[in-house]
Amino acid sequence: MKISSSSMATPRARVKGLGSARTGTGHFWAQRLTGFALVPLTLCFVLTLVGLAGADHARAVATLKSPLTGILMLGFVLAGAYHMRLGMQVIIEDYVHGEGAKVLLLMLNTLFAALVGLASVYALLRISFGL
Repeated sequence: MKISSSSMATPRARVKGLGSARTGTGHFWAQRLTGFALVPLTLCFVLTLVGLAGADHARAVATLKSPLTGILMLGFVLAGAYHMRLGMQVIIEDYVHGEGAKVLLLMLNTLFAALVGLASVYALLRISFGL
């Protein structure tokens, strides 16, 4: 007798057609990749902050105008905002049970991460190019 994977589901799940959304693997790897990238980027961010402790505004701007520092900070901001969005998405999907509230919170989560990322990129570009 052959057992199909759908026979392992409860009768209610078979009726409702609920099952894997088949997006978990991509989400899992994106979260791991951004987390892995954030380890050295966070270290560079912290070392830059420590190096600028007690510095005046001109020195801070000069440090952030450096191409290497600017690119590292940009990577930190982009990876951090995306990683934050992915992590909050998992929390919302796991702990918010009302469909309407879940959809609203997922939209707000994406909007918030995009706004944080855009504001940070804007600030870095203004500093880097002196706009």
